[in-house]
Amino acid sequence: MLLFAGLTAALAAACGDDAPAVDEVAETPTTTHGATPSSPSSPATEERSTPWPVPIEDEIDGSWGIEILAEIPHDPTAFTQGLEVDRGRLLESTGRTGESTLREIDLADGEVLASVPLDAELYGEGLTVLGDEVIQLTWRAGRALRWDRASFAPLGEFTYDGEGWGLCAAGDELLMSDGSATLTKRHGSDFAVIDTVEVRRAGEPVELLNELECIDGLVLANVWRSDEIMVIDPDSGRVRATIDAAQLRASVDTADPAETLNGIADLGDGTVLLGGKNWPRHFVVRLTAGGG
Repeated sequence: MLLFAGLTAALAAACGDDAPAVDEVAETPTTTHGATPSSPSSPATEERSTPWPVPIEDEIDGSWGIEILAEIPHDPTAFTQGLEVDRGRLLESTGRTGESTLREIDLADGEVLASVPLDAELYGEGLTVLGDEVIQLTWRAGRALRWDRASFAPLGEFTYDGEGWGLCAAGDELLMSDGSATLTKRHGSDFAVIDTVEVRRAGEPVELLNELECIDGLVLANVWRSDEIMVIDPDSGRVRATIDAAQLRASVDTADPAETLNGIADLGDGTVLLGGKNWPRHFVVRLTAGGG
C-alpha cells in the first residue's frame, strides 16, 4: 500500500457534516508559518455514507475487522486523546500535563496547522464539535473547555464531577465517558446530566471506555490499552459489534503500553480515521465484516 494512495478521494466527502463563560483558558492560537486556524467549509451537498459493513439493525454481538486504505503522518510527540473531522478540518486534542493542546491537522500530510496550548496544570482529553464550538474535556480538573470552532478563541468552560475521557455529539446532546463502563448523556447547552447507561458486551460491563465518536445513532468507543473498538447502542448500552484493530499497533511497531490505540473520526464517506497515542502515523480504514 502506498502512503496517501487514494487519500484525496477517501477524504473528499469529509467536508460535510451554552453555559455562561468563566475564566478564559488560553491566548491567541499558536500556529505554524504564521497561519491561523482555517475556517470550516460549507457542508457538502451529497448524501453521506455510513461506515457499517453490514446492516446495523441486524447486528448483535458482531465481530468486525478493518482494511487499511491510507496512512497519514502524525506528530509522534502528540499524545492523542481525541480526533474530530469538522467540515474537512481535522481537530486533535492531545494530553499529558504541561503538554496538552488543541490542534488543527492537515488531513493530507499531517502537518500541524494551528495549536493552542492548554493551561500548564491541565491534562487534555476527548473533544467534539457542537454548533459553533469545540468542547474539549480535561482529565481530573472537572473542566470542559469551550473554543470558537473557527478561530480557537477561548469561550469559557463547563464544569462536571469526576474524570473526563471521551466526548461526542449526537444532535444537540453530548455523550461522555469517564474511564468506567458508563456513558453519560448531557445537554449540549449547559453540560447538565440527562441520563447514564452502562455499556455491556454479552451481558458483561465494558470498563475503561475512552475516546468516543457518535455516528448515525451509535457510538464507537476506544477501550484504554486495548486494540478493540466497541460499537455501542447508546440507548440500551448494548455492544452491537466489536472491531479488532490490532493490525494498526503492529504497523506502528510500539511496545509501550501507554502508546495505545486512541482517536476515532468519521470521515463521512464510509471510512473512518483511527489514531494512537504518540503514533507516527494515523490510518484511514474501512470497517469489514468478520474479525481480524
